[in-house]
Amino acid sequence: MIDRARLESIVREAGRIALAGWPGDGHALDHWEKDPGSPVSAIDLAVDSYLKKELGALLPSAGWLSEETVDAPERTLGDLAWLVDPIDGTRDFIAGRSGWAVSVALVNTRRPLLGYLYAPARRRNEGGEFWHAEAGQGSWRNGARLRASARIALSGARVPAVRLPIADADLVMVDQPNSIALRMAMVAAGEADLLATLRWGFEWDIAAAALIAREAGAAVTDAFGQPLNYNKHDPRAFGVLATSPAIHPQAVARLRDRALAYVGQP
Repeated sequence: MIDRARLESIVREAGRIALAGWPGDGHALDHWEKDPGSPVSAIDLAVDSYLKKELGALLPSAGWLSEETVDAPERTLGDLAWLVDPIDGTRDFIAGRSGWAVSVALVNTRRPLLGYLYAPARRRNEGGEFWHAEAGQGSWRNGARLRASARIALSGARVPAVRLPIADADLVMVDQPNSIALRMAMVAAGEADLLATLRWGFEWDIAAAALIAREAGAAVTDAFGQPLNYNKHDPRAFGVLATSPAIHPQAVARLRDRALAYVGQP
């Protein structure tokens, strides 16, 4: 049995380490681009190092997959693996905005078993936003049980975005944090009805939030409506779709042609 209290304390401490270097509180930050358009900071690396050490000690049998660690193929040999994004939403982190979170998931046989998000720069008076879920047991934010939206019509659905294509002008934009995990969590909390991406992404971005959304009653798939699997040899997925259950088939149908057009792009 995993020590869930210890796991929570590790995730909270990772958030504290991140917050201690967050420019939004006036801290100077060393940051650069790993690749064009892919920012990283010294704090990303510090949080990654802390989580790798502590989560490895908590569950030595689990593999490790993280955005900031060189991939080790042996992670796929066992059933268990940690999927970690030390700071999801690095652009918001670097800019001093609050839309970032520490994301930690434990995967068992390609399915998320535990999922944790910690956004310490949000709801500061509550000690941040702490989200967690366990397969089959529900999901919570700051101790409150989550219930996904029950919206039944796609037109008028709330979507975290700063702009929308003309084809989606019937949707309603709501606040968009840079963190994809937090946008998925908004669906879990009933603060959005739809989150969709049409690009290749990585498992560490979505594993924890996908479980949180699913356990709140949301429908969560890839862009084509297919189940998401984790700890694959190629840790990518094409798109993610998190919605209220009733509008999911409508969203898949609307996005199908666009997804087919984009899927061949790197």
